[in-house]
Formats: sequence, C-alpha cells, structure tokens
Amino acid sequence: MAGLITLNPLNQRRWESFCHNRRAFWSLWIFLFLFLLTLIAEVVANDKPLLVKYDNQFYFPFLYNYPETTFGGDFELETDYRQEYARELIEPHGWMFWPPIRYSYDTINYKRVAPAPPSGENWLGTDDQGRDVLARVIYGFRISVLFGLTLTLFSSLIGVTAGAFQGYYGGKIDLFGQRFIDIWSGLPVLYLLIILSSFVEPGFWWLLGIMMLFSWMALVDVVRAEFLRGRNLEYVRAARALGMNNSRVMFRHILPNAMVATLTFMPFILTGAITTLTSLDFLGFGLPAGSPSLGELIAQGKANLHAPWLGITAFVTLSVMLTLLVFIGEGARDAMDPRK
Repeated sequence: MAGLITLNPLNQRRWESFCHNRRAFWSLWIFLFLFLLTLIAEVVANDKPLLVKYDNQFYFPFLYNYPETTFGGDFELETDYRQEYARELIEPHGWMFWPPIRYSYDTINYKRVAPAPPSGENWLGTDDQGRDVLARVIYGFRISVLFGLTLTLFSSLIGVTAGAFQGYYGGKIDLFGQRFIDIWSGLPVLYLLIILSSFVEPGFWWLLGIMMLFSWMALVDVVRAEFLRGRNLEYVRAARALGMNNSRVMFRHILPNAMVATLTFMPFILTGAITTLTSLDFLGFGLPAGSPSLGELIAQGKANLHAPWLGITAFVTLSVMLTLLVFIGEGARDAMDPRK
C-alpha cells in the first residue's frame, strides 16, 4: 500500500512502524475484510436470488422487485422465490443463482422449530423467531460498524473543534469550557441515553444524535493540550505577526500536529460507540425491534439458555470485532508515538 500512495518521510516511517507490529497489521486487514464482506451483505445473505434467467432474459431480484406476472404468474404480488410455486414458474424456463446464505436478516424459516440448532440449512442455527443467526450477525456487524464510524467521525469533528478553541484562545473560553465539560461528563450517560430513548421511537439517526451529545468530550482534552502547547511555538507567533487570521493559524498550522494524538484515540472511540449501541440494544432501548443487532442477539441468548448457540455467536462476534479494533488502536498509538 505504501508503494501505491505517496507518503512524506514522517508518515512513511509511521506506516512502516505500524506494519512492523504484526498483530496490529493483520488485525487491520482482517477487520477491513470482514467489514467489506458485510458491506455487500445483500450479496452474501439474501432470501432472493442474485440472478434469474427466464426465457433468455436476465433479472436481478436482489436489486429490484419483480411481480409474479414477470415469470408467468397470475398475480401482481412480489415474487416469493423461496416458495415452490415460484420455482415451478421459473425453473422450466431458466434458472436461479442464489447467494451462499439463502436467508436475509428478517427471513423466517417456518420448516424448523425455533430456536433451531446449527445445521446444514442454518449454519449457526435460528433465533427464537426462526430467523437465520448467521444472516443477522452479518447485517448486525455492518450496522454496528457503520454506526460506530459515523459517531466517531461527527464526535471527532465536534471534539477537535471545541478543544482547538479552548486551547488556542485560553482565558475565559478555556475556563468556562472546562467547567461545562466537567459538569457534562459527570452525568450518568447510560441512564440518560435510556431515558431519552424511551421518549421517542428508537432509530439509527436518533440514537446517533443522542450519543453524540456525550461522545464528543473524549477528544477535547487531547486537542486542547496540543493547542495550549502549540500556540506559543515560534512559527505560530510568526504567522500571527504576519497578519494571518486566527482560524487559519489554528486549522492550518496547529491542527495537523494535534491530529497525530487525535488519530490514536479514534479506534478506541469506535469501540466505545459499538459497545454503547450493543448495551442499549441488549436493554431494549436501541435500534427498532426486528433490526439485526448484536445486543438483541445477546438478549436472546440470555432469555434462551437452552439455545447456547445464540449467546456464544453474539459473544464471539463482538469479542472478535472489539479485539481487532483494540489491536489496531494500539498499533496506531505506537506508530504515532514520537518517542518511538
């Protein structure tokens, strides 16, 4: 990768240092592989074929909804490709190409008594509603990571901006800002999230907004310290003496140095966001009912101790995800450490 992207000598040394940490290096590639796999979850796990050939024409059911009349049926209803009737319509005139897992996250297997143990049909079994566990894990992994990445991005923007203004201007701005953070960070965050989530119907963006109220504080102290140190450096004083405005000095000259420390915290902020979402889902205050969620799967495992595959699957998935992110964070921290 370093050969494909032009890096300055300092970043080149940081990347090489990160690559020398084999645990972090392989954790990064494993996590990226799993995440990219879940981004195309509709191609991996779906209750609709990826491709249908009917009368020498090709159709893509996983992208578009086709009525039964498209394949010679009598009704304008959406085709249910898992039914024997649909196969009888299509197979004499063509074929269907299915994904490796013939279940989506909300597809119910009525042929087995729920919760059903792992089998050749449901590789990780079904949950207490008859839905395929592996399909729900794939979709749940994607939602958890996308939620965590989105929250990390927006929280970092707010936290970096707040820390930059406090550290650069100092004085009353820094004083009142720190007192506000001391009070705000002392609030019982999880309880407040539960209370706020109980007032409205939970959703992805609503939860994101609620959690953003508290998660931005993680970076303020780090950025503030870097700006307090950097604002008195000679090149910053020279820039101000030449008449450069404060915003340009802050974000062009001081911020790049502050971002070194900021980037090392981001994987840990991501793990915290995923853990909080999982906790809310476990308690029933997270994503809407029926959404593929690792927290909901853990709650099902707790409620169905006679179906150990539910709790074990959720625990292993969450453990692997968080462990990979922690290893990546440790590698980034060591690579950014100027002492190394």
